[in-house]
Amino acid sequence: MTRARPPADQSPDAIVAVPVRNEEERIAACLRAIDAQAGLAPGSLGLVLFLNNCTDRTEAIVADLVPDLSIPVRVLVETFPGAHAGWARRRAMDAAAAWLGESGNAGIILSTDADSRVPPNWVAGNVAAIRAGADAVAGRVELDPAEAALLPPSLPARGKLEDRYDALITEAEARLDPDPHDPWPCHRTAIGATLAVTRAAYLQVGGMPEIPLGEDGAFIAKLLEHGLRVRHATDVCVTISARLAGRAPGGVADTIRSRCEEPDALCDARMEAFPRAVLRYVWRRRFRRLHDRGLLGRNLAWAQAIGIGPAEAERIAALPLGQAIAEAERASPRLVYRPIGPRQLPGQIRLARVGVAAIRLGLAVSGLVQRTWRAVAPGRGITDARGSRI
Repeated sequence: MTRARPPADQSPDAIVAVPVRNEEERIAACLRAIDAQAGLAPGSLGLVLFLNNCTDRTEAIVADLVPDLSIPVRVLVETFPGAHAGWARRRAMDAAAAWLGESGNAGIILSTDADSRVPPNWVAGNVAAIRAGADAVAGRVELDPAEAALLPPSLPARGKLEDRYDALITEAEARLDPDPHDPWPCHRTAIGATLAVTRAAYLQVGGMPEIPLGEDGAFIAKLLEHGLRVRHATDVCVTISARLAGRAPGGVADTIRSRCEEPDALCDARMEAFPRAVLRYVWRRRFRRLHDRGLLGRNLAWAQAIGIGPAEAERIAALPLGQAIAEAERASPRLVYRPIGPRQLPGQIRLARVGVAAIRLGLAVSGLVQRTWRAVAPGRGITDARGSRI
């Protein structure tokens, strides 16, 4: 069943897609936050609510609230025994894509969760990043302060250490293997509570992956593998629930609960020991340069160095850059992620602080040398022993 709030002929430029399941306690705050978006032209924002398998008062609350909202809303209601997070988010975002397509509108699809609260500048911030050249935007999240205060003290303490270390390795990555479309400062969060993507990019990668767990991270990975520009914007942030009983198995609530029950559980996969992380970023930079020069298929020494056989290396060398990097890391036994545990975080943070400072200094000196050379020998550039420009 689909109900469209008048005016029926309104064609928004951006549509927020929200999968909803049994959120009677939080859905009202979610909808009011979306309706309170600032800095947008009247009529430019729409909302799709995909209510699936609701057995509480969520549907009734939505029915009461929708007529009072200032933006056009489409509500879809479905019951499906095989429902899961990826399926629900895809249905919501597909409906948003279809709505934009009705008027031939290129448009932007945004995603958040029914237990989240977006700030008033959330849509405008995402739109600004896309207008600046991004095909998609991944924002940050913060736990609801009131709910987070009820968690065991060890959990927020661990979270602060993880955030600190994550920022350090992200800076190292952004400086050693820079992406011009995602410059530092940036982050590496990929979560369905704050995603935005152009309709064209969404369709190009075949939509949201319909998988039970981690559909948001898989979606960002697909965009990158297709060579699309993803901005991890630090100024786009959404408040998410810190509850222990969630709706999606393996989601944020399960992660919080499992870390309460098992304080020594490993960190996220990308949180490797700092030297290993730096080696990965340097490898990616070298791989990217070889790919850009068309040298991957000519000299397979790169593959031998990371334990990939000749046949697989030739297949990878023929792929577009984003897919080639992803496939090489999946195929290499030497690039398997080895996440650290929480007890290793303080030591790795100290090491990373020194390492990142050294990286900054090294890049600053290198930049100074190149600027000086250009000043004294304009147009010549710096070349290596074989005469290739550095």
